[in-house]
Amino acid sequence: MEIQTHIINTFSIIFFTFLFYPLTSLACHPIDHHALLHFKHKITFDPSNLLQSWTPESDCCESWNGIACDSAGRVVNVSRSGLFSGEDGFIIDTSISGTLSPSLSNLSSLQLLDLSNLKDLSGPIPPEFGRLSRLTHMFLDSNKLSGSIPVTFRNLFRLEKLYLSNNNLTGRIPPPVFRSFRSLSEIVLSGNRFSGMIPSSIGDMVSITRLDFHWNNFSGVIPVTIGKLKNLKFLDLSENQLTGTLPESLGSLPELQILYLNQNHLSGSIPSSIGSLVSIQFCRLSENELTGIIPPSIGNLPKIQRLIFENNKLTGNLPATMGHLTTLTAIYFSGNRFTGKIPPTFGDLRNLQLLDLSRNNLSGKIPPQLAKLHNLQTLDLSFNPLNLKTLPNWFSKLNLFRLMMANTGIQGPFPSTLSSSSTISSLDLSSNSLTDELPNWIGNMTNLSFLNLSKNAFCNAIPPEFKKLSLLTDLDLHSNNFSGAINTVFAKTVQGPLGHFNSIDLSDNSFSGPIKIGDESSAMDLVVSLVLSDNPIGGIIPESLGSGVELERILISRNGLMGKIPKKLLNLKNLKEFDVSGNRLIGEIPGHNARIPASAFLGNPGLCGAPLLPCKHSF
Repeated sequence: MEIQTHIINTFSIIFFTFLFYPLTSLACHPIDHHALLHFKHKITFDPSNLLQSWTPESDCCESWNGIACDSAGRVVNVSRSGLFSGEDGFIIDTSISGTLSPSLSNLSSLQLLDLSNLKDLSGPIPPEFGRLSRLTHMFLDSNKLSGSIPVTFRNLFRLEKLYLSNNNLTGRIPPPVFRSFRSLSEIVLSGNRFSGMIPSSIGDMVSITRLDFHWNNFSGVIPVTIGKLKNLKFLDLSENQLTGTLPESLGSLPELQILYLNQNHLSGSIPSSIGSLVSIQFCRLSENELTGIIPPSIGNLPKIQRLIFENNKLTGNLPATMGHLTTLTAIYFSGNRFTGKIPPTFGDLRNLQLLDLSRNNLSGKIPPQLAKLHNLQTLDLSFNPLNLKTLPNWFSKLNLFRLMMANTGIQGPFPSTLSSSSTISSLDLSSNSLTDELPNWIGNMTNLSFLNLSKNAFCNAIPPEFKKLSLLTDLDLHSNNFSGAINTVFAKTVQGPLGHFNSIDLSDNSFSGPIKIGDESSAMDLVVSLVLSDNPIGGIIPESLGSGVELERILISRNGLMGKIPKKLLNLKNLKEFDVSGNRLIGEIPGHNARIPASAFLGNPGLCGAPLLPCKHSF
């Protein structure tokens, strides 16, 4: 999205450049002509011939691609991006190798410099670029530029947009540079290795609307002066090493729409001034060390769409005032220390699509007011001491795609509330106290693609209706007491390219064999992970298991398997993890390239050969 916006902005600038500087210009000024040829001389590889038209005998204003001049023959635009639109309208992606020539600083009338997305443009940014006093737009992002931002950039007082993202730039930001950037509206330095503190002079960039410093090594506190940026709409300081507290001055940004401060080391509480961010739409404070309560003032955000506060140390009750946030579509509050009940006012969040309160200390009854959330698609309350006993009947009124209720105290049979839930695609009821057998009507949950019922007390055989789950790709039933033929699982149906297993974990049950994978088991064609350990499965390891071209993980230890290990199985090209220990296998271990420890074969007295002891007899 950022690249697409960047391209559109660049094309708009180029269009207006040609509009105001038509082709009635004088011949290219010799200083500019020489400066551009010197830049081309520094280019060592140009596979798409971006600079092919730049020849000494031609006029740079008339004939050179990517160049625009004013009426005096001075170059005002140099635009040779590695991402550009071809004649057919499709985006062309190419590269250039070489370095930035200081000679470009001789383009004294230059207003736009776009050398973005050339991928292999390396070396430092010449400090001479600080002489480009008429420059308004500089795009050098997505290259391999190194070194620091030249302090001479303080002379670029007309600069409006500066994109240096996705390079190898290092060092600290010179404070005088920010003081000079009073006309700057967009600065993007993300994806580099800048370090040190963010200068307090950041508050002098009074025209800034977009500030993106994410994915660097900035440290220290967020400057209080950031509250002076009254035009700021986009602020991203995520994925740095920032410490300290969130400044109260953040609430002084009336135009701020997007705030990303995630993946830092921020501590302290969320300031009550957050309620003054009247334009905020997306707020992400996740993966920090924030403590204290969410202030009730959060209910004053009239345009908020997403609140992402997961993986902090936030405590206290969830504020009932959040029920006022009727524009809210997603709440990510997992991995905190919230207590108390889910507020009934959450039922007023009529646009809510995702509610993730997992891994907290919430308790009490789930408010029936949540049944009003007709747009809710994902509900995750897992790993909370809710002591539910069973799922409330009103759950049947929800049109959920994902229901995650692991370790919430559900007991007894598989919840009958789900018998009419044909929309659910992902269901996690693991780590509860569910008992008895799977009901036959589970075959009616035909939209299921992910099912986790592990760590319960289910028993008896998988019902034949399980075969109807033709979209199921990930199944985890480990640590139950299921019994009966294991092939009921393998023989489920598919829907063309959909519904082929990706992962299966049936370990620690009482399934019996033999394992049969053949023409009737097309659901197993693309399986990546197969875990069948700790079952009384007998019979041999079928040769057909070696046809699983995607298999990376095969764990079938501690069963009653007999016979030899199929050679094809140990030589699957993607195999990374293999364990057949604790069976009754015999014969020589087939030669293989995968790194498999001896422990993966132990407990089979009849096995021999590397990595075990050599065989005494030929097989």
